[in-house]
Amino acid sequence: MKNIFGLVVVLFLFSCSNKPVSEPDKLISEEVMEDILFDLSILQATQSYMPNKLNEKSINPETFIYEKYKIDSITYYQNKLYYAANPKKYKKIHKVVTERFNKLKIEADSLSMKEKAENKGKPKVKREILLDFPTQE
Repeated sequence: MKNIFGLVVVLFLFSCSNKPVSEPDKLISEEVMEDILFDLSILQATQSYMPNKLNEKSINPETFIYEKYKIDSITYYQNKLYYAANPKKYKKIHKVVTERFNKLKIEADSLSMKEKAENKGKPKVKREILLDFPTQE
């Protein structure tokens, strides 16, 4: 029982340290980490909603990020863990990423509204799906 209590005390002391995760050897700046998380989110959303788009071009989201930012998986995960262990920095990074998504959404919405305005009054083209069912004789 004393051993378990001692283990809990030791774990508690380590969990309360100021820097639970040390700075990675290859620290990625906050700005670059923002770009990485933004790009990765876009790629993952594309993979979820339009998987053929990435498959057509043989794009793997993680590999794409590693090549674009000239990092390896270990560097990425060490930095992700480092920033996640620093809540203020991580929150700031995610706030910027969220703001970028909101800006992108506003731009997409305005383009959509512009397109609707340009097509107003034009006849709509009906798209029909023609099915070729075998007939019974």
